[in-house]
Amino acid sequence: MVTRETVHPQAYYHFLRGSLAELNNNATTALEEYQAGLAFDADSKFLKFRLAKLHFSMSHLTKAVDLARQIPVSEISQAAMFFDLAKIFAGGGDTGRAVEILAEGERHFPQDERIYISHGTLLLNIKELQMAEDVFHDLLVHVPGSAEAHYYLGVIALEAKTKQEAKDHFQDAIALHPTFERAYLKLVAISEEAEEPQEAIDLLERYLIEVNPHHREFRLRVIRLYIGQHNTDKALNHLDYFLQQNPDDLHAQILKAQIYGEMGNFPAAIEQLNAILRVRPNELRVRDFLGLLYEEMKDYDRAIQAYRTNVQMDDTFFDSILHLGFVSYRLKRNQEALSYLDQAVSLNPKRPEPYLLLGLTHFQMEEYHKAKARLEEGIHHDPSNAELHFNLGTVYDKLDHFDKVVREMEQALELDPEHADALNYLGYSYADRGIKGEQALSLTQRAVALKPNNGYYVDSLAWALYKLGRIEEALETIQRAVSLVSDDPVIYEHLGDIFLKQDERNKAREAWLHSLQLDSTNKLLGKRFREAGFGEPIPTLSHQSTLTP
Repeated sequence: MVTRETVHPQAYYHFLRGSLAELNNNATTALEEYQAGLAFDADSKFLKFRLAKLHFSMSHLTKAVDLARQIPVSEISQAAMFFDLAKIFAGGGDTGRAVEILAEGERHFPQDERIYISHGTLLLNIKELQMAEDVFHDLLVHVPGSAEAHYYLGVIALEAKTKQEAKDHFQDAIALHPTFERAYLKLVAISEEAEEPQEAIDLLERYLIEVNPHHREFRLRVIRLYIGQHNTDKALNHLDYFLQQNPDDLHAQILKAQIYGEMGNFPAAIEQLNAILRVRPNELRVRDFLGLLYEEMKDYDRAIQAYRTNVQMDDTFFDSILHLGFVSYRLKRNQEALSYLDQAVSLNPKRPEPYLLLGLTHFQMEEYHKAKARLEEGIHHDPSNAELHFNLGTVYDKLDHFDKVVREMEQALELDPEHADALNYLGYSYADRGIKGEQALSLTQRAVALKPNNGYYVDSLAWALYKLGRIEEALETIQRAVSLVSDDPVIYEHLGDIFLKQDERNKAREAWLHSLQLDSTNKLLGKRFREAGFGEPIPTLSHQSTLTP
């Protein structure tokens, strides 16, 4: 407090007028009044302090720091002045001076938690972890019940990768301050990083039960965790409770549709979204989600209708234009697809998805050079996109540039080591060419490990084993591929090759016949069939179960 006895009366008068101007958010007048006060009392640390704070709030950092330097620390009599001055010096880039002032403040006011917190967090920001830890331990000595001290010691322990120590400190913080939201969030983050979602759920539910059942972000976070665990019943229970309290929360309404979709209950998800649109017809992202659900149900007409409605309402709505391009591609309406996707590119030339779909559409049209150009254009904008590199590799395969196939597949795998399609494609390509046999085996094994029920990947693994001469393993593996994919001619051709290698001629003949039944255009297999002494291929064959175990 500044009193008339401690300063010149005229200085005090201007001090009061400046304070009133600050209360009225009139910074310019406040500056003028404080400056006028200094004309009567040039040594007033209170006026200089107010001026420094005001200049700092207005981002006049040089003036703020100059004024702060004129205030003798030995004469400071208020705890708030220590951490405010430190803030000014830190903001002005002089963290060393800020640290000195806060250390002095701790000596003057050893029970003031705010000074320790300012000191410790400043040290944390400049990565002086040991010094910060010492400050927070000092705080616990002087204020044993400081939940903040335990919280920041937990933060430091996390930086030092000692997670159990961090958890202990965060739990101590909650024990001292049961509503300490930040400590709960840190514990939840630790559990999620450790891939222990149930522990994270328990923490969030504890907070919702014991502290605040209406906490929006905690409730939605526990719902997302349950969705991640595919525990849709509990996710819905939490969401229904939340919607009872917040019936107009759009995010929660959309989340309910998402949960129904996760459950495979597409009619319920669609009804939920339609209910939203009846009240909020201008919510384009809701209608776009509706279109995606119609796609899942293979109701492409309704999907297209949803997307087109959005585009009619806003012809710059990127997502629906992109989805129209995708549906058109799936339906092999190639010219429509190209038109929509070019429009998407013009709206957002840096997004990779339109280039990918343009490449796929040209590939579908067997326009491989155009596919190459569009995929390369996408890579120019997004060089770290593994999907673009993978698809460019498949285009190079059609253009008979195997060295570039390898280059693009390896690039895709460098960007995404678990890109199962790239692992399978490269592994099968090596095996089919009879090169790099062990690498082909390793690549296809990795693909199958990622997606064990993908029959095409299992076929590639069988083919790699066959090429290495591991025929028994190849047969066992290819029979599993047949059980997973019963209508692929290449798999049956491989099955026949393996049977023939075992001199199981009748089974080989039957497998090849079935392959030709599925693809009668395979002239090379027809030729091999005749050369093996099996006669002329029969165009139709009632497939028997003797080919599988």
